[in-house]
Amino acid sequence: MKLKNKIALVTGGTSGIGLEAARLFQSEGATVVVTGTNAERLANAASVLGEGAMTLSVDLRDPAQIDKAIADVVETFGRVDVIFANAGAGTAAPLEAVTPEQISDQFALNFNGVFFTIQKAAPHLSKGSSIVITTSFLNEVGTPGLSILSATKAATRSLVRSIGAELAPRGIRVNAVSPGPIATPFHEKLGLSEKQLADTGSAIQAAVPLKRFGEAREIATAALFLASDDSAFMTGSELVVDGGLTQL
Repeated sequence: MKLKNKIALVTGGTSGIGLEAARLFQSEGATVVVTGTNAERLANAASVLGEGAMTLSVDLRDPAQIDKAIADVVETFGRVDVIFANAGAGTAAPLEAVTPEQISDQFALNFNGVFFTIQKAAPHLSKGSSIVITTSFLNEVGTPGLSILSATKAATRSLVRSIGAELAPRGIRVNAVSPGPIATPFHEKLGLSEKQLADTGSAIQAAVPLKRFGEAREIATAALFLASDDSAFMTGSELVVDGGLTQL
C-alpha cells in the first residue's frame, strides 16, 4: 500500500488520466479528493470511487474556488499529503486564428490553476508530502496549431523546478509526469472535427516509436511512483511517458 493513510487531491480527476490516478491511488490506500467542473462526470467519479472519496466542483480558473476547495479538504481531513495537479485543456488554432481569449483561458487553467492549487495547499503540506504536475510531450516539440497549449505546459515544467526549489527545505517534493499522446477524452476537447482528430491521431501514432497511443493507466502508474516514497530522492524532475516520441 504505497499511499496508505494519505490524503490525495487530484485535480481534473473525473475522467481520463485523473480518474485512473484517483482509482489507483485509492487502491494503494489513499483517501482521494477529485475536482472537476462537469456535473455528469463528477457524479460518475463519485460512483466509481465510492463513499470514501470526496468530489468537488471547482473551476481552477478562479483562485477563490481553489481556496474554498482546499479549505473544504482540510476541514474534512485535516491535511493534504499528495497533490496531483492534473487538470488541463487546450484549444487547437493556427497562428493567425489565436485570440487573446484563448490565450487567457488556457493559461488561466493550465498554469494559474496549477500554481494557485499548490499555493493554497502548501501551508497544509508536511515533510514527506509529494506534488505531481502533469506536463506534456508538447513542451519538448513544436506542434503546429498547439502553440498556446504547448506554452502553458512549458511554463508548468518550469514551475516544477522553481516551486520544487522553494519547497525542498520543507522536505516536500515536486515532480512532473509528461504524457505523450494518450487515448483519453482530452483530444476531443481541442476543438477539432472528427476528421481532423482522426488524421492527427494517425499521424501522431505513426510518429511514436512504439506505434500506439498510451493508456491512461500507464500515466497513472507513473504518477503513483512520483507520489509515493518510491521516488523519495526525486524532486524537480520530469518523468517522460511518451512511447519514445521525444526521446528517440
